[in-house]
Order: sequence, then structure tokens, then C-alpha cells
Amino acid sequence: MASTSKTRAMLQLIRFDKPIGTLLLLWPTLWALWIAAEGVPDLDLLVIFLLGTFLTRSAGCIVNDLADRHVDGAVARTSGRPLVTGAVSVKEAVALFFTLMLLAFGLVLLTNTLTIQLSIVAVLLASTYPFMKRYTHLPQVVLGLAFSWGIPMAFTAQLNQLPPALWLLFLGNLWWIVAYDTKYAMVDREDDIHAGVKSTAILFGMYDRLAVAILQLLCLLTLYLAGREFSLGLYFKLSLIVAAAMFGYQQYLIRDRDRDACFRAFLHNNWVGLAIFVGIVLHYAI
Repeated sequence: MASTSKTRAMLQLIRFDKPIGTLLLLWPTLWALWIAAEGVPDLDLLVIFLLGTFLTRSAGCIVNDLADRHVDGAVARTSGRPLVTGAVSVKEAVALFFTLMLLAFGLVLLTNTLTIQLSIVAVLLASTYPFMKRYTHLPQVVLGLAFSWGIPMAFTAQLNQLPPALWLLFLGNLWWIVAYDTKYAMVDREDDIHAGVKSTAILFGMYDRLAVAILQLLCLLTLYLAGREFSLGLYFKLSLIVAAAMFGYQQYLIRDRDRDACFRAFLHNNWVGLAIFVGIVLHYAI
């Protein structure tokens, strides 16, 4: 019984029951893999990135909870996390983190030298992000860099090079992440102020909805430019129109800054990532 309880707590620690983070990390990586391969990527690379996305996101959750274990208790949404309740010890969390990272690194070793080199940057970004909220109101930007790093890694794994146009895809994804993670931060804004941690939601204040809208427009514009550089056609452009409509719906959800509605708006971004992925797949399939 105790073993079952510990397993459940470990799964909660890596957010196994909340796959939204893995999906939001996965979609842009799949965009990049499909564009780099100009269609279905190599099967081995697809498996490597699918598993690697799950492992690195899970490890990132552990680092986040280790960094925030002394403040999570003051935030309503996070007060039940395993490191706060004591269901998982710090030593157990650290051991699990290193296990997951070793497995992820083992997958990267199956690619090429350039991808392995880029993976070092990925580890640094993922490891430092949780601490940024203590020093800057822009931790969402660091998260955006970490969540976007799968894009250059996908290109190097498939092509063993870094086409300059990929950075437009990278930047478009970065704008998107800062936008949706600001909505996520809006859920915790009052608790974060009380706990003394920083976020873009706190920085933007009463202009949060406007800032999110500007970020969403920048995302669409930059992804459009990326699509033009990679010669993505009608289906990709239609996917951006669908994404724009979804962004409009998210603006409607956050209109009153209600916590639950802001969280729903954050979760809704999974469908944005999927819509863009479908547009890319259709471009190469039809």
C-alpha cells in the first residue's frame, strides 16, 4: 500500500496526470521534424523525440518543484504538490530527476554530435528556468527558450545542420509560449505577489490582455514568415487562420481575468499547437 502511494506521488511529481506540458513541448518539436524532413521524419528520430519530450518535461517539473517547494504551499493551485506535503522527499526527487535526465541523454546519444551539443543548452535552460521568477519578471521568456529548443535540435537531428529560417519558427514559438504562460501566470498572480515571486502577469498588470494579444499577433506574423521561408502553402496558412480564431476565443475567456477561465485559456493552447501541426502535415501529404 505504501509502495502504491509512493508511486502515485512520484507520478504526480512529474505531472503524469497532466500531460498538457508535454503536449505544448511536443507540438513545436513535431512542426520542426516535419519541416526538416519535408514530410514524415525518420521513424527512429520520431521515437527519440517523443520519448525525449516526455522525459525532459518530467525532469523539468521536478526541478520546478524543488525550486518552489518553500513557496508552493502559499499558492492555492500548488499547495498539494508532493514536495510540499512530504509525500516525496527532496532526496527521492533529486534521484528521479537524474534518472530521467540520464535516460533522455541516452536518447540524444543516438543522434549526432551537433544535436548532442545543443542538448547541453537544453539542460541549462530547463534547469535555470524555475529559479528565474526570483530575479526577473520575465521567467516566461526563459521557459519559452527552453520549450523552443526542441526546434533547432529537431533540425540538426534530421539534417545535421541549422538552416537560418528555423530561427523564425523558433521565434514564433517563443512569442506563443510567453503568451500562453502569461495566461497561466494570471491564475496565480495574487498568490505570487503574496509569495514574493515574479511573472509577466505581474509585470503587465492591467495591460495583461493587451500584452497577450500583441504576443499572439507576433506569433502569427513570425510563423507566417517562417512558413514563407520554408515554402509552406495553403494548408499551413489556413492553420494560422484557425490559430488566430483560437487566440480570439482565448481573449474572450480571459476577459474578466477569472482564475478558472484563465486556466482554460492556457489549456486551450494544446489545440493551437495541433492545428498548426495539421497544417504542416497536410502541406507535405497532399
